[in-house]
Amino acid sequence: MTAATPAGTPLPGNRWDLLDGRWPDEPPTVSVIVAHYRQPEQLARTLAALRLQDHPADRLQIIVADDGSPEPPAVPAGVELVRHEDRGFRLAAVRNLGAAAAHGDVLVFLDADTAPEPAFVRELTRLPALAPDCVTVGRRRHADLSGVDAARLAEQAEQRALPEPGWLAAEYRRTENLLLADDRSYRHVIGAVIACSRVLFDATGGFDETFTTYGGEDWEWTYRAWLHGALLAHVPAAVAWHDGPDAAGRDEGAVARRNAETIRLSDLIPVVGSAGRGLRPTHPDIAVVAPSDASAGQRFLALDSTLAALGAASGRAAVLPQRPDADADADAAFDRVRVVIELLRPVRVAADADVLAASLARIDDEVLGQLTLHSPDGEPLVRMTSVRARARAERWQRSDLFPAASATTSAIRVVTDEPDLAAYLGGWG
Repeated sequence: MTAATPAGTPLPGNRWDLLDGRWPDEPPTVSVIVAHYRQPEQLARTLAALRLQDHPADRLQIIVADDGSPEPPAVPAGVELVRHEDRGFRLAAVRNLGAAAAHGDVLVFLDADTAPEPAFVRELTRLPALAPDCVTVGRRRHADLSGVDAARLAEQAEQRALPEPGWLAAEYRRTENLLLADDRSYRHVIGAVIACSRVLFDATGGFDETFTTYGGEDWEWTYRAWLHGALLAHVPAAVAWHDGPDAAGRDEGAVARRNAETIRLSDLIPVVGSAGRGLRPTHPDIAVVAPSDASAGQRFLALDSTLAALGAASGRAAVLPQRPDADADADAAFDRVRVVIELLRPVRVAADADVLAASLARIDDEVLGQLTLHSPDGEPLVRMTSVRARARAERWQRSDLFPAASATTSAIRVVTDEPDLAAYLGGWG
């Protein structure tokens, strides 16, 4: 059964700027999920700040998701509380618990120690309300909030402001607030100040609950959201104040902790700049699909010469057992794949050809949904498909949200006879 097309505006590429100046006809229903563990004073301030939002109160659900605090947190009337038992740090799981209780069309994730200014919810939810593919990240500022009155949050926090992470501010400037996002922009999304539609959150399956140590769960989720067709946008007008400095400035163990996070993410996010340079990730970034009508020898030659021609990218590539979407279990094993390369005919790719690596680069550079390589006489040989583009096309039942392109190559030839694999491997034929 095909899922119903969601309400809202389908956008091409990452072009959320096409919605500049537009607001929903009516404010969306919003569920704010506040993750908490043993922070009563900070929680009280954040809940008070949420009560001061300029988003209509009757369209705002506030949920405190408690990660097993020894004493249940006190929440005021009208605020819902969900809890699970204390089994260590389970931020991903408790966010999912909060999301399960949410009934809003847009979900906002906050941390208990991060108090929002009055316009935060309205500003952060505008894009997901208009276009459900959008994931927005607000501006998390830092200050010593002890004794700060929620009613004077912006004024008093500004007087106690601490430095913001320079690398993050620089990336927001470089990417024009993530308008120029790419496959590595997940690292510029901070889980304490994000919003997305219910539609997109459900498509991702939620946060990965195997994350049970500090950090990484937000980047991992964002990358999967990207593969599911998300657009990423930074909303600097959506300001929330974190009580205290950024994690890098809090303790001497930050580098070792970040290294542990980086090692894990190098396997779960197998893109250049995240995956190891020599270590092969468990989860492939590129899936190669063998030609359907080929002998065993032709299949071996097609797959092997393709992987060899991928060059450095071959370390992040693997063979998909069947055509994409042909088998649910096969898809699950390849749930981090970014590009699918389908061999449409039994082929041999020239050993010194750079056509496949160049085509992958072109998909990235031109933000293509699909690129087909043809022989000089026009026969289609190889089709490369962006998984992100395919996910959005399926959600909206439209094929025009990412451009398609084609190219002609003489470096890939069709194999019609049974190949001599010994000669191919030995280098004499």
